[in-house]
Amino acid sequence: MSAAGPAGGRAAPLPMGPRSGGPHAVTPGAKPMEFGRSARRLLRSLAPERVAVAGGLVLTVLTVGLTALGPLVLGRATDVIFTGAVGQGLDPGLSRTQHVDALQDQGRTELADMLAAMPDVVPGQGVDTTRLGQVLLVALGLYLGAWAFGYLQGLVTTGLVQRTVNRLREQVEAKLGRLPLAHVDRQSRGDLLSRVSNDIDNLSQVLQQTLGQLVQAILTIIGVLAMMLWISPLLALIAVVTVPVAALVTAVIAKRAQPQFVEQWARTGTVNGHVEEMYTGHALVKVFGRQAHAARVMQEENDALYRATFRANVISGLIQPAMMFISNLNFVAIAVVGGLRVAAGAISLGDVQAFIQYSRQFTQPMTQVASMMNMLQSGVASAERVFEVLDGPEMSPEPTDPPVPSPLRGRVEFQDVRFRYRPDTPLIDGLHLVAEPGRTVAVVGPTGAGKTTLVNLLMRFYELDGGRITLDGVDIAQMDRRDLRRSIGMVLQDTWLFTGTIAENIAYGRQGATLDDVVEAARVSHVDRFVRTLPDGYDTVVEEDAGNLSAGEKQLITIARAFLADPTILVLDEATSSVDTRTEVLVQQAMAALRQRRTSFVIAHRLSTIRDADVILVMDRGAIVEQGSHAELLRAGGAYAELHASQFAAAVDPVD
Repeated sequence: MSAAGPAGGRAAPLPMGPRSGGPHAVTPGAKPMEFGRSARRLLRSLAPERVAVAGGLVLTVLTVGLTALGPLVLGRATDVIFTGAVGQGLDPGLSRTQHVDALQDQGRTELADMLAAMPDVVPGQGVDTTRLGQVLLVALGLYLGAWAFGYLQGLVTTGLVQRTVNRLREQVEAKLGRLPLAHVDRQSRGDLLSRVSNDIDNLSQVLQQTLGQLVQAILTIIGVLAMMLWISPLLALIAVVTVPVAALVTAVIAKRAQPQFVEQWARTGTVNGHVEEMYTGHALVKVFGRQAHAARVMQEENDALYRATFRANVISGLIQPAMMFISNLNFVAIAVVGGLRVAAGAISLGDVQAFIQYSRQFTQPMTQVASMMNMLQSGVASAERVFEVLDGPEMSPEPTDPPVPSPLRGRVEFQDVRFRYRPDTPLIDGLHLVAEPGRTVAVVGPTGAGKTTLVNLLMRFYELDGGRITLDGVDIAQMDRRDLRRSIGMVLQDTWLFTGTIAENIAYGRQGATLDDVVEAARVSHVDRFVRTLPDGYDTVVEEDAGNLSAGEKQLITIARAFLADPTILVLDEATSSVDTRTEVLVQQAMAALRQRRTSFVIAHRLSTIRDADVILVMDRGAIVEQGSHAELLRAGGAYAELHASQFAAAVDPVD
């Protein structure tokens, strides 16, 4: 059989294996990041922590204030030592003024000006150790106080960050429950998991490491600048000249690095999507010998992640060396000009020492802010990916006073139902169907005919494009989804078991179920017969992906779960496809008893499982082309008879 393209020639060969994320995966780096808007939104997420933020800000101000006073006090200690050293070398028989005049007469004007600017010099007197000790004690007290307030500020910041991230996780978890199935189906599972795990973890780490430090760095710049202006406006001007240069350098580098961080986290999601696909389908990968292809795709995606990460960190890593270079130039300029000012007697040596310390304190937080830019960009990139999940479409809101059929009988009616997954591809158009209470409706047809879509619409996994579906005369679109789904028990072809005991997996079908209830449901669904053979019985732990159970055993457990739920409406979507023939007979008998008081929808490919259905619907291209009992449809000799013949005839013609 050959495949023809649009022009009638041979179609292009399909890719040899799954690609991460599928056709709806996020294209890495396709969307530029809005850094400012996302950063502001991230800051708004701290709003519930106003008190903690205010407390942390006060503690930061105290820490910065005490730290800023430290160099000034140490400068006074330097002045005490320098004054004592100068005074010790002077003639005690002359006053300081007489020494200044003598130096002037000798033409040593620079020394005279310097001595004139030192009013505390006492000729013949050395270092005042008492005053020096007092000054040093004050400095020690300032630094101890700064450490204590800084420690408290760290505790407050850690608490508010972790509480914020905890709320964000709760919001994402709640959002996932409100996402429509159509939106989830279009996402790569690996990328979605990366957003709600890796990106939130990265955001937590970035906030923890930068929030407190960034505020402290900004306040330090402000406080230190004020102290520098108070000591010497001229030297302060020299220090400030480097600020716009540093800001320009940082902005230019950050602008080039930001798209790389966006691509880095998008690539991370792509890699996670591929790993998740290959892990869940590892058996098929081995069966079809696609290990080499999977490894090659992984290498390509991993190399792309490596390149994006390398570029992001290399570009952003240029910020700190550039800032250090500018800082060193600033230090040299201050040292030279400050030395000249001391020699001219315009400033004391202690003030110059304090100013040099302040210049370091001034440039150091600027360097810290610059070095934090790569983390901030990475964190905001992750925040934007999380915000995209939170901003995703939601299911229509539940009605405030939803009607609930009482008593619930289970009459289901499809009235002129219209639906399509894609706007340009019609699927169901004008479908009419009535399922009376207690009757079994079987739905058969070729793949893609819309059989499972009926179930999705009944469960309100998807909303209708037109028409309506009623349950006992009540439009299900007006009902609360929880009320609707509580009345429906569902067994799918794809089994889902969580890590826990077999008893816990069965009890998942009904809240508050006792062990006796679980055992009774297991007995009726023929789970009990193989559970009794296990060493731990119902306490047997289902491993990850239920690898310690066969496909048939897993499906029987899901059937037992549906039995325990005791629903009014039962939906079986290929529910016996993984059980052996003997077990299928037993399950069919049990289901027959279960369906006596319930409206049942049975979707099946094996027609032997639906012989006793009250009504059999044959669907094709979203429409019901035939309906009737098994015998009636065989006599009609239509589509159902053809399906029956293709399954039970001794031979079939090859399909062209």
